[in-house]
Amino acid sequence: MYCDKCGAQLPDDAVFCSKCGNRVKTASQQDVANSQNGQQNTTQTRPIIAQSGVTELKCPGCGAPIKPTQGEMVVTCEYCGTSVTLGNTGWTNVSRHTMLNLSVEDTNQLHEIIKKHLDKGLLGRHMFEESKEEELTLTYVPYWIVPTGANSSFKYLNVAAEVGTLAMDAAIMGVADDAMGGRGGGMGGGMIDGMMIGGMMSGGMGGNNAIRGGTFSQNYQFPVLAIKDRPHLQPDSYNFKLDQRIDFNNSKIMKSIKVLNGDIDEDTSKEMAKTLVSQVQENVIKQKHHHLEALQTQCNTGTPELLHVPIWQGKYTHKKREYYVIVDGSDGQVMKTDIEKLK
Repeated sequence: MYCDKCGAQLPDDAVFCSKCGNRVKTASQQDVANSQNGQQNTTQTRPIIAQSGVTELKCPGCGAPIKPTQGEMVVTCEYCGTSVTLGNTGWTNVSRHTMLNLSVEDTNQLHEIIKKHLDKGLLGRHMFEESKEEELTLTYVPYWIVPTGANSSFKYLNVAAEVGTLAMDAAIMGVADDAMGGRGGGMGGGMIDGMMIGGMMSGGMGGNNAIRGGTFSQNYQFPVLAIKDRPHLQPDSYNFKLDQRIDFNNSKIMKSIKVLNGDIDEDTSKEMAKTLVSQVQENVIKQKHHHLEALQTQCNTGTPELLHVPIWQGKYTHKKREYYVIVDGSDGQVMKTDIEKLK
């Protein structure tokens, strides 16, 4: 797919052009427009399998009974792997259901991954050997992968321009001081410090030239955890290898590994993705421009996809203090840990 404004090549699910910021026309454009108008249109084009109040429904894939527990809004059939989701209009199929294959299959391999990661940390080597493993689980965790286009406009204080203005003012003050007989030989340095603080605090020193504007556009395939009460499983800056995902297949999952259901529906995941992506945009912009004066981000979303990821969750104690380590079982990378709190 190509941008109809600048001609840049884009991913098929792009919402904004990452080069010029133009909103591109995609297959999910109508969904995006409807969501902006307050219409929950994610599932209305899919047939209703059952009404929202039912305690049991028939799997659309194999006909087996599916019995959602109270609060569940994403349920995977334990027999054939078909997933259904609850929306405002009732139960429907998910638009697409994928998975990542498990590559870290045994605890010895897992422990080596965790040990290697902890040895690189600030707490020193042998952290893992000195810890006690309290709990270790492997489950397939559901995530909504939400196509999200973000376009941020911002204003920032151009510190270089500000410093240039201050340097000029300092030079003028130095000339004036010399003309007055050099009575205040130390005033120049003190005036620079004072003007720098004043300019930085008010954002007004240096006139309009010190305030610059910019834009930043980016497309995301953003993961949103589909379970409310497990925030430690929501990735921060970690990216799943989505190019390795395959269609969900129950036969590829060992019977001993539980496939978790979720309690966050598609429309809620879209709103959560907007919030999380806005935070990512802000962090990226702040890395380049530390002194933001204003920031506004617009996010648009397409139809989410359900992705199940094999996740190892380990709970440990070190000198009577607990910490956890989350490992992506498909890639063998540490996804998240709160080990830093032990520093």
